[in-house]
Amino acid sequence: MAAGGISERVLGRYAGRGREAGGGRRPRPPVFVWAPALLVSLGLLLPPAYLIVRSLDGGLLDFWEVVSEANTLLVLGRSVLLAATVTLAAVSVAVPLAWLTVRTDLPARRLWAVLGALPLVIPSYVGGFVLISALGPRGMLQGSLERFGVERLPEIYGFPGAALALTLFTYPYVFLTVRSALKNLDPAMEEASRILGVGAFRTFFRVTLPNLRPAIVAGALLVTLYTLSDFGVVSLLQYNTFSREIYIQYRSAFDRTPAAILGLMLVCLTATILFVEGRTRGRAAYHRSAAGAARRAGTVALGAWRWPALGFCFGLVSLALFVPIGVLVFWLVRGVLAGEALNPLWQAALNSAYVSALAALATAACALPVAVLAVRYRGRMSSAVEKLSYLGYALPGIALALSLVFFGANYAPWAYQTLWLLVFAYVINFLPQALGATRSGLLQVKPSVEEAARGLGKGPLRVLAGVTAPLASPGILAGGALVFLTTMKELPATLLLSPTGYETLAMRVWSATSEAFFARAAAPALLLILISALPMYLLTIREPEGGEKKGEGP
Repeated sequence: MAAGGISERVLGRYAGRGREAGGGRRPRPPVFVWAPALLVSLGLLLPPAYLIVRSLDGGLLDFWEVVSEANTLLVLGRSVLLAATVTLAAVSVAVPLAWLTVRTDLPARRLWAVLGALPLVIPSYVGGFVLISALGPRGMLQGSLERFGVERLPEIYGFPGAALALTLFTYPYVFLTVRSALKNLDPAMEEASRILGVGAFRTFFRVTLPNLRPAIVAGALLVTLYTLSDFGVVSLLQYNTFSREIYIQYRSAFDRTPAAILGLMLVCLTATILFVEGRTRGRAAYHRSAAGAARRAGTVALGAWRWPALGFCFGLVSLALFVPIGVLVFWLVRGVLAGEALNPLWQAALNSAYVSALAALATAACALPVAVLAVRYRGRMSSAVEKLSYLGYALPGIALALSLVFFGANYAPWAYQTLWLLVFAYVINFLPQALGATRSGLLQVKPSVEEAARGLGKGPLRVLAGVTAPLASPGILAGGALVFLTTMKELPATLLLSPTGYETLAMRVWSATSEAFFARAAAPALLLILISALPMYLLTIREPEGGEKKGEGP
């Protein structure tokens, strides 16, 4: 018993810390790694530089007056509370869903994998409207309950509604990254834990979960940053955060300096979050340390837990996907029956898909050298470059767009109102999505495989292109798909930076919902979801069949 207890403690400690990657001094990064990463970092400095210059227009006294206002501190507290709540809730539902759809004999698990990821394609402003229309006062649910004497449902506006809506439409960030990690996680340590007599549940919490830490942190970081920068949900549900306050300042005040100061505070808040995350991340490696080929983990039989697991999946997918689509279909049918004209959408759909594909390719290409630098060549420079890469995602879309409008109009007129400047804005804004997933994939690639390739005479560039990138391809593809989906529904930068006459599905949806033409907004919203479902299908449904074996249930 003593020996078994010691082995169990050692196993848990090993799973929590991982093995330090590399024992000696690390080589310097090659030029094709650090040069592109440095260029990406310089490009990311443009929006913060604009905010700093604009914030100091009125002097330090005016700057401090805005920062120290009671309303500003209240907005800061609300933003932090909402981000923390949404992140915790998203992780709590996404990790079990990922495990159920990868490791268990859940019925139709591939279907649940696709359905569980699809809420990511629903724009937040559409999700907020759907939530109000379905669950708000005088909404569809209350209307159906009036016959039973229910006159008013609990208030959904404010913090509860904003937290619920953002959780439902952001948990796929964690779900996709954790699911990708689970599919590539070698089961050797889990099997060793079971051989030592550790139960399935304790093995999951002491071995599996610690090895999923990079993926969980990467997804949670995306949820946090998305929540801080979201405007649609907090605006519709009347919860005053940084993004809503900045938008109000930009639209209502002639002097945009206060809005720039609030945007700079949001960037500082993001930098603080990234600093804390970096300090707690550790330097552990999460790849397989023993020799031999990695194997696919066995399938866990749920047994009596099958029906509760199905209920959990159905309830989550119903709230995050079935209800929004049902509400949109309701408004579409209602509009058609009322004689609402449906304008052609194919050109807008083609524009959306084209610019989203460009953004996904460009962002994935920019994320790869940054991720390689951060994972394989750790140091102060790589840490600074990686942390800087996350700042663009926390910038409010309107602040990012206006900074690039200023840059294009004054310093790059040849790029102003072109598709390339719009794609550049997408790269700045969504680089963390590709970077987090790519980093998680690289952490699971054994450095010894790359060293073996170099020992066979391959140069660093051939090793990166022929060995590292293919092995990390699940994470790279997941990051590219996240960028594609987010670009499809992005709005502020698209409105301000798109070429004249260039219209996307998101612009169609917004123009209709902003004028309360909900029936007119339903068709482009449904088409947007349909187009965005394709990359999600390719990521979640195409799994290898072989190598599976039944394991013991919990």
